[in-house]
Amino acid sequence: MKKFIFLILFSVFFLIALPHHSVAATNQSKIILNGGEIVLPEDVEVVNVKNNVMIPIRVVAENLKFKVDWNQKTQNVKIQQNSKVISLTVGKKEAMVDKDQKLLNIDPQIIKNTVVVPIRFVSEEMGLKVNWNNADKIVTLDSNDTQPSPPATGGENDSKLNHVNEINFANNQLVVSLDKEVTPVISKLTNPDRIVVDLPNTAFGGHAAESLNSKSIGKLDIGGIPNLTEVRYSLFNQDPAQVRIVIELNNINAVQYTPQFIQDKLILDLNFNGEISNTEPTPPNSGKKIVIIDPGHGGSDPGTTGYSQKYEKDFTLALSLKVQALLLKEPEIEVIMTRETDVYPTRTERVQLANKLKADVFVSIHGNSVPTSPQTTGTETFFYQRSSSKDLANVIHKHLIEAIGLKDRGVKNGSLQVIRETTMPAVLLEIGFLSNPEEEALMLSDSFQDKAAQAIVDGIKEYLGKEVKP
Repeated sequence: MKKFIFLILFSVFFLIALPHHSVAATNQSKIILNGGEIVLPEDVEVVNVKNNVMIPIRVVAENLKFKVDWNQKTQNVKIQQNSKVISLTVGKKEAMVDKDQKLLNIDPQIIKNTVVVPIRFVSEEMGLKVNWNNADKIVTLDSNDTQPSPPATGGENDSKLNHVNEINFANNQLVVSLDKEVTPVISKLTNPDRIVVDLPNTAFGGHAAESLNSKSIGKLDIGGIPNLTEVRYSLFNQDPAQVRIVIELNNINAVQYTPQFIQDKLILDLNFNGEISNTEPTPPNSGKKIVIIDPGHGGSDPGTTGYSQKYEKDFTLALSLKVQALLLKEPEIEVIMTRETDVYPTRTERVQLANKLKADVFVSIHGNSVPTSPQTTGTETFFYQRSSSKDLANVIHKHLIEAIGLKDRGVKNGSLQVIRETTMPAVLLEIGFLSNPEEEALMLSDSFQDKAAQAIVDGIKEYLGKEVKP
């Protein structure tokens, strides 16, 4: 319990301020909590003010999730854990611990846009032992009488860790590539506004490890995305290992997020105010039936990887472009693509496009994969609840099975975002298994794709009541 108590306290003290105090910054300082190093962001420092070690607020708020209230007007911060409350005010040596007044040997201060507080007072009031090694600039915090164990450095236990191998952010989507699926802990925090993604029992590997600086911190180039100020990541804790990713925002109330795992990739879709780009087309007035073709994945999200290491996103785009070419020959059909190149519209953006255009049909094209079972084969088609979607799924699936001859895995009800949140008849086609060597070879061939594309178009036309050519 004492360990947890400080593990919230030590995350609020990192946040706000003005530079004008005569202090010594300890740039190479470290903070060791119960044997594990807390990694400080680049712009945050432990400072020594008149021989008092001062800790920034943001460490507490961001890293360890204390219940903290900051009052900008009164310059007061309250730190609460269960029933215990510590109240500190910038510029005042008097502090309140529950109902008792305590005298600090130095008052909390604002230094380099950050509120800092005397770590000894705060930590000792929360029941931790504190040691400051001035020679090595190390703050050691311990919640028990045992000697802290050294941080994890790899070896036998490292093989049991999950690893973040790559982190990307594009098209309002965070994509984290891992060795295996992990359950993230996702929090919305304020002051500053941010979404915090914690990955337990996880360290860095591959390209992600190479991108870290000397303090085990990395940042993504987000290139002026509206409402997004920074995406940074760090090895938040070494023992036990924990990776933290922080998405800093201008206004957290304007953002919704949806997490999901696809093939060992954590994908966090951000939806800003539910709006889509003004460059998207407006509904046509031609009286034609509007058909949306959605090549799955793309850009920063390659989808699954096939037996020969080919990406699903390339297969789906190639097949979808063949479907588009056929539909463009139909005078009574207006075909709209969610993507025509290697880019990644988020699932939310795909849904919003289809709904805004009031499409008559939505078809999302995918390739399936079970890497651990390369013998698995077949075609399956998904719809979500609506009878109109089920009818569309049945007719397209029938044409696909007849044309391409793969194992019939059936028509299934599935709660997938692009078919769940669209308002028109919508289906998601899993054409075949890229993880099966024979099936992948077929799926990547032009002759197979030509047959599949014609089958999809025939199914769409039959559903829309058009005459299907023999």
